[in-house]
Amino acid sequence: MSAGSARHAARAMTTKGNILVVDDDRLVLATVTHGLGQAGYHVIDADNGDDAILLARQHRPDLALLDIRMEGKSGFDVAAYLRDASRIPFMFLSAFSDAETVQRAEGLGAVGYLVKPLDVSQIVPIVDEVMARVRGGLPAATPLTPVSATTSAIPPTNASSLTPPPAQAAAIDPVSLAVGIVMHRYSLGRQDALARLQRLAGEQGVSLQTQAQRLVGAVEELARTAQ
Repeated sequence: MSAGSARHAARAMTTKGNILVVDDDRLVLATVTHGLGQAGYHVIDADNGDDAILLARQHRPDLALLDIRMEGKSGFDVAAYLRDASRIPFMFLSAFSDAETVQRAEGLGAVGYLVKPLDVSQIVPIVDEVMARVRGGLPAATPLTPVSATTSAIPPTNASSLTPPPAQAAAIDPVSLAVGIVMHRYSLGRQDALARLQRLAGEQGVSLQTQAQRLVGAVEELARTAQ
């Protein structure tokens, strides 16, 4: 066994599983990554489709959560690669739940379809359920059922009630979210991103918590104005 394979196997034994999360919205990416990490998963993340494919080849995750509409390779492109080349199960995280998009996701073989905006506390049990089905070799339900914040029931195979107001994302842990945003914006490791955030807080004469809240708030505001 190679050193990389040995590390991967050791990590898999100490976590609930390895999950690849892909989203070009850095706030969503940081929120989902942090929430799944807190729930005991080892998370690999990417903010574009090309990096997602490279990471999938390198880490062989147990499950991938994919945004659909991204610049460059879309979530559908990544899903096709995961299905055909890697046989890695995947589910979608999307703001779109129209029939055409859902039918395409179903045709690709998605094991779940979650509709943004997202409530991490609701995502975790759904990911747990999907992981259990994947490991048990059970098929996804057909037809694929997207579930949003307006859905009253949670189907047992493939979805989640998804979402509080946008401000709730910051309530999870603004420092962790801000570090995640800096990591993906500047392609930094976690420690370097935290150091940059701490340095900026010092330059501004505010606490790390305050600087993190400012950054997360700015990203949320940009997301709202882009809608």
